[in-house]
Amino acid sequence: MRFSAATTAGRFLPQRWALRMGPLLGRIDAVLFTADERGEASRMSVIAFSVRIVSAVIAFVSQVLMARWMGSFEYGIFVLVWVTMVIVGNLACLGFHTSVIRYIPEYRERGLMDELRGIVLASRLFVLIASTLIAGVGALGVWLAAPWIESYYVIPFILGVICLPMIAMSDLLSGLARANSWALFALSPTYLVRPVLILLFMALMLFVGYAPDARTAIFASIAATYATTLGQLVGVTQRMERQIPAGPMKVHFVQWFIVSLPIFLVESFFFLLTNADVLMVGAYMDPNDVAVYFATVKTLALVHFVYFAVKAGVAQRYAQFTHGDPQRLAAFARETVSWTFWPSLLMALLVLALGEPMLVLFGPEFTSGYPLLFLLVFGVVARAAVGPCESLLTMSGNQNICAAVYAMTLAFNIALNVVLIPMFGLWGAAMATAFAMIFEAGALSFTVWRKLGIAMLIFVPAKGAA
Repeated sequence: MRFSAATTAGRFLPQRWALRMGPLLGRIDAVLFTADERGEASRMSVIAFSVRIVSAVIAFVSQVLMARWMGSFEYGIFVLVWVTMVIVGNLACLGFHTSVIRYIPEYRERGLMDELRGIVLASRLFVLIASTLIAGVGALGVWLAAPWIESYYVIPFILGVICLPMIAMSDLLSGLARANSWALFALSPTYLVRPVLILLFMALMLFVGYAPDARTAIFASIAATYATTLGQLVGVTQRMERQIPAGPMKVHFVQWFIVSLPIFLVESFFFLLTNADVLMVGAYMDPNDVAVYFATVKTLALVHFVYFAVKAGVAQRYAQFTHGDPQRLAAFARETVSWTFWPSLLMALLVLALGEPMLVLFGPEFTSGYPLLFLLVFGVVARAAVGPCESLLTMSGNQNICAAVYAMTLAFNIALNVVLIPMFGLWGAAMATAFAMIFEAGALSFTVWRKLGIAMLIFVPAKGAA
């Protein structure tokens, strides 16, 4: 026997209540237990959503404590270094962490086990080698550019690149887990385990007498990143070996690289677009302003994680449905827009209501970022209103045009930041981010409609699709 929300309500609640709640509980049962592709995608999105909720709480508590321990200046230095490392570490995968989500279901569906074994091994070796080389070049670049960088950034950035290979490997392992619909293996190391370990290692280092500064925080981050990624590697490897029988391998590296390169560009532009405001504030303003702006953006995590949760749950199904019935793909894609928009809107209202008391936890000076939330939230909701368009384009073979859209959006964002930050400070960064996200949402939705004939927009009815 298995648990059923509808049956349990019928047994223990008054009949009138059970009848009223029946449709909702039936939908919950469908999400939890339906065995088809839609049910599996729904479950993965629910798990991802739950992980991101817990992650948002952990990240918020962690960032509050770090800011309190270090003060806004040292916290601002750490924030800029860590955000840069996460971006570069993700980009160091060169798109393989996403392309494996496309290839693994395809190879399994077609019974191409030699190719499946090949991409699992080759992707790991390539990402490890590429990320290590990028880390070395990055450290050398910071050292050579030291005369032109603020002195308090030089050593933290050189230390930070030590994390790059493990950040990249963790992203690839998450992609391998997502390709197999292992939601917890895909999300918990990055969003739950690593931030908790960073906080614990930081607390331990402060307890034994290390200075509460950015360097100590980066050392804690290095230790946490290596411990998390190595544990994730063991777990994913063991599970993959149980599902893939031993045998010969076929490696089509050139083919995989050609497909991964546009995906790399899409991911690059997306990550840079998501974090360009923090980086640009760091370029134009001092670490105290970086700290305030980052804390403000972090309070929006409750809204952002809805989008990322849905994206994590549906990418594999987009890839699968692309090779089947176009009407089935269109119906599923339209449904994912609703999954994204309505929870995001609810979370946005919650953040606006609680934003100021949340920011004051970081310190009294951080409340100056609260008014920025009212502007930033427009961009976040606009992105949610079109659903995970970039995943649909990437998984359907339209990664080139998706990369072009993100390139235009990133250029637009950077140009706005260059113009507006010197004029309006943090308000300029917020305006640039909101306008860029609105532009991104409109461009992606239009591109999906032109390429696939699917109307990815919340208030456009399904019959609006071509």
